[in-house]
Amino acid sequence: MSYDVERLIETITEEIYARLSSGDARPRPAMASEGLEIDHLICPGCTGRCPATCAGKTQRIVNAGASRVSVTAPVPARMAGDPALAAMIDHTLLKPEARREDIIQLCDEARRYGFASVCINPCWVPLAARELRGSRVMVCTVAGFPLGAATPAVKRFEAAEAVQTGAQEIDMVINVGALRSEDYGLVGEDIRGVAQATHAGGAILKVILETALLDDEQKVAGCLLAQSAGADFVKTSTGFGPGGATVHDVELMRFAVGARMGVKAAGGVRTLDDLKKMVSAGATRIGASASVKIMEEAGGQQPASVASARAH
Repeated sequence: MSYDVERLIETITEEIYARLSSGDARPRPAMASEGLEIDHLICPGCTGRCPATCAGKTQRIVNAGASRVSVTAPVPARMAGDPALAAMIDHTLLKPEARREDIIQLCDEARRYGFASVCINPCWVPLAARELRGSRVMVCTVAGFPLGAATPAVKRFEAAEAVQTGAQEIDMVINVGALRSEDYGLVGEDIRGVAQATHAGGAILKVILETALLDDEQKVAGCLLAQSAGADFVKTSTGFGPGGATVHDVELMRFAVGARMGVKAAGGVRTLDDLKKMVSAGATRIGASASVKIMEEAGGQQPASVASARAH
């Protein structure tokens, strides 16, 4: 990178803190002098409701490569019964003890409700791809999961094999120890290799930061490195760490990446209210194992059983 990474991260973190403290919800403007390739997609005074209020800006975002455009204002009540709610959710089952029949049930639920994807361990990708053939539900799997401590070559191989066997989305875990050590070269190499393998197969990449293990400056650094390396989303958590998604972390990540990347909130999103808070904070995708329960709640139904809410 041509700019001083540490100075840039410190500057951006200070700006984010200032905006969060003042209640200013606008993403920070581009800083060309610092080498960032972020154009002015956000107008002064933007309310974050481009799809509803600004067709021209929405088209610009789409032209820049967005496959989904979300409204970051508070979720309206009408969304409760809207298929758009389900289409934001990655229906997740990453428990190591999951059985074949559990994966088949997960796929059936995803098809029935219209979830964005099923998020499963790599060994189940071929099965899920067969179960979901002909549907709009995507197959999402993980790489370097859940610790993030595998070598870049191993993660890249995992991603390439997963895409070859039917995965359309890859959620990789960042090298948390390297990020905490400020070894930005290794972190960038790690993400870049997986991004190349993922995109070569036409899939998209989400980078899991495991935010509960990071301070705010490290979270911002992870977001910038993921953006620079070509990732499509940043994601809060694996669900196996010491904590899950928080409103603060989602807001921080949205400020850090601006409008050009997705933000996925995962870990501990168990209710419709949890989901609404994450979307209002800037999340464009939600990872949840309690997806069916959330949809039943959104439809005004009494959840049939909370037992179906699997650990993320």
